[in-house]
Amino acid sequence: MRRALDRRGVPAVARGAEAGFSLLEVLCATTILTVAVVSLAQVMALATRATLLARTSTLAALLAAQKMEQLRALAWTFDASGMPTSDTTTGGTGLSPSPPDALVRDIPGYSDRLDASGRTVLHDGAAVFVRRWSITPLPARPSTLVIQVSVVRLGFPAATAARLVAVRTRKGHHGDGF
Repeated sequence: MRRALDRRGVPAVARGAEAGFSLLEVLCATTILTVAVVSLAQVMALATRATLLARTSTLAALLAAQKMEQLRALAWTFDASGMPTSDTTTGGTGLSPSPPDALVRDIPGYSDRLDASGRTVLHDGAAVFVRRWSITPLPARPSTLVIQVSVVRLGFPAATAARLVAVRTRKGHHGDGF
């Protein structure tokens, strides 16, 4: 049995094996590669969004903690004669009781607007975060306050907001032995 040879002397059957990939193989490989790249792009987009939301939540918590520390640093004591004292020298409301809806709407003295770096801004257009706080005396113990701070990023889901709560009791001498 004789085999046909091409010009180079290679058998004709072997010539097809050297020709490369078929069009069908190339199309299958391209489809698989395209699906993989599109899937990877979607994962990258989700990861980027998750990182942004986590960064926003972290910054909101930091801004809430900052305000909580400012409020906790204010004087809330009794003076030498046993009279209650509170710090209002900061130019704000100090630890005066807030209106009941102080955490849901802007009330002067109980809210501020912040830029992306956490600095207070005066114009609403420059605001990125809204920080609100409330101060509520306990009905049974007026010398004990519940302090709440809420920070929300404008235009972001509520899940990225931060809310802190602390309880503060007057320190010092009191006629009732407290």
